[in-house]
Amino acid sequence: MGNWTEIDRQMMQRALELAARGIGQVSPGPLVGTVIADTREEIVGEGFYLYDQLKHAETLALEQAGERARGATAYISLEPHAHQGRTPPCTEALIKAGIKRLVAPIEDPNPKVSGRGFAHLREAGMEVCTGLLKDEAAQLNEAYIHFMRTARPFVHLKLAVSLDGKVATFSGDSRWITSEEARARTHELRHQYDAIMVGGRTVRADDPLLTDRSGRKRRRPLVRVVIEQYLRMSLESQLAQTTDAAPVFIFAYGDSEPETISALQSRGVEVISQTDSTLEFSSVLKELGKRSIQSVLLEGGPSLAGLFLDAGLVNKITFFVAPMIIGGQDAPSAIGGDGAETIADATQLKNVQVEQRGRDIEITGYPAKRSGQ
Repeated sequence: MGNWTEIDRQMMQRALELAARGIGQVSPGPLVGTVIADTREEIVGEGFYLYDQLKHAETLALEQAGERARGATAYISLEPHAHQGRTPPCTEALIKAGIKRLVAPIEDPNPKVSGRGFAHLREAGMEVCTGLLKDEAAQLNEAYIHFMRTARPFVHLKLAVSLDGKVATFSGDSRWITSEEARARTHELRHQYDAIMVGGRTVRADDPLLTDRSGRKRRRPLVRVVIEQYLRMSLESQLAQTTDAAPVFIFAYGDSEPETISALQSRGVEVISQTDSTLEFSSVLKELGKRSIQSVLLEGGPSLAGLFLDAGLVNKITFFVAPMIIGGQDAPSAIGGDGAETIADATQLKNVQVEQRGRDIEITGYPAKRSGQ
């Protein structure tokens, strides 16, 4: 909407870059960046949102701009809010500062905000232009947008595989299929998510710690989520022994011994159990959503990955492919579950991006909806 100038594009790109500085520090809120450009098209104020800082990106940028905000253009990566929340309405601050024009790519899907911020500014006589870099803005806040629309966390499936699609040898050895560069990238991904999820078989086979070792600042510890049948996680596992550092949730289904549940709970593990023989994964995601977990990085194993894919609950997929061949019909493949009966039924990816990570290839895309879904 509107004829965008090159300055508009540069300023909005800068607002998105600023917003991204909040990764790991805004959930369950959105990533927001703001740039104020005066009538000479010079930047006079910048800001980005951090949950614990309280002040919103718009307020920080306006404070920096001071009187130079009068008659200026505000570039904001997400619709500003017009309601009283933890902070006063940002729209009021923009109006009071004398901002003449607002450029924002997308509406905020939060029902308290959606469309109301833009409407308030237009009613005050401000020129409001939307749509610039809307795809980039939506991708930046994809987890927040999905969470707001569904009340369930955004699920990103991440797997490391050999060239022939194996995740381990026939003996179970899997360290390490991918390079150091790919593993560092995995920790960057973990930093972006509120929770990491694995199956109980993976915990028993690998005894992982499942932590964010990116070295970057995060607001909340990475929640470790385990999907476990019959609750067989060892009390001596790294997860059970590190609940003081980061929470561990186990969703258990099937018959579980009360003594085992009590013993794990005494270690600080939160056990959510049900007696059904199968687990409804959408209910798991709803439960996580109730706990303000906006996003989940699903790291396998093959059975859990396949079940989530079969259920249509995966929103994004990343494979790290290593240039090695493991072979062996008994070596586990990346994806279990029922799988596709025909090639037409296979999960196709759209908006695919390919990056080199050391000797490995990172392939990321979004599952395309099948007909009938």
